[in-house]
Amino acid sequence: MPVLVDSWLWVHQLRRSGDPAKRDRVHAFLEGGESAWCPVVRLELWRGVTDDAERKTLRRYEALLPDYEISAEVWQRSIQLADRARASGVTVPLADLLIFSCARIHGLELAHDDSHFDELMKTRAVMRLGPRFRRLAAPHHAATLDPASVLRSDSLAQRQGA
Repeated sequence: MPVLVDSWLWVHQLRRSGDPAKRDRVHAFLEGGESAWCPVVRLELWRGVTDDAERKTLRRYEALLPDYEISAEVWQRSIQLADRARASGVTVPLADLLIFSCARIHGLELAHDDSHFDELMKTRAVMRLGPRFRRLAAPHHAATLDPASVLRSDSLAQRQGA
């Protein structure tokens, strides 16, 4: 099943200073051909690019990763969630509402390390809808994967349909 990876986890993967466990988790998704993103995640990442190496990696990911649409249905679900969350006393950033709704509408898992997604899961509106979401857990394996090897992997490109 494709996994929509939230921006914070991608940041750990892109930067050498990122948390090794989080970086390994994203690498496992990449190697398993499960990683996906949406335009909101892409925009958040491009907004935070700090050097040419990150630009190169993001361009490569744009060619390889499935990009799930922020459709009218995603917008509508986001509006409903924003209303329900606010009624519960929780204010969730616009980007997180869209990312969460995108994963729900497209039937994706969401890998994250963000308490806003945990708060959204508590709303009664989402408890019965869609696939499970998971907060970042321990990596599938202890090996550290080299980002360059992921980018050069022909098998990754084939698995992603590129």
